[in-house]
Amino acid sequence: MPQTKKILVVEDNDFVRMQIVRYLVDSGYEVVEATDGATGQAELDATIGLIIFDVRMAPVDGFEFIKIVRGRDTKLPMIMVTGDQNPDLLNEASKWNVSAVLMKPVHKERLIKMVERSMGRIKD
Repeated sequence: MPQTKKILVVEDNDFVRMQIVRYLVDSGYEVVEATDGATGQAELDATIGLIIFDVRMAPVDGFEFIKIVRGRDTKLPMIMVTGDQNPDLLNEASKWNVSAVLMKPVHKERLIKMVERSMGRIKD
């Protein structure tokens, strides 16, 4: 059985980040946290199997972070979390090969389903 990869959660809102991390840990995932794109960049290594990230962060925002990740690994699945329903944002996410977009507020069942699908672990 392959080793379970870690999930990197990059979210500057403490409440939202803690909620996502709790949902993932409760579902059996190992999680690494980062409060912004710069910190998330420092946490990237070969053990990361999925990234969940917010778009609106400073000093390194979500799209700058995507560019950094895609510069290192074009196939790493990524789930974008946002409260913004701007169609341009969704088009930009698609352009950068984001696996899924999760709207805030984050619901546990939807999050876990997106994680399983993105990591190729759909359970029937």
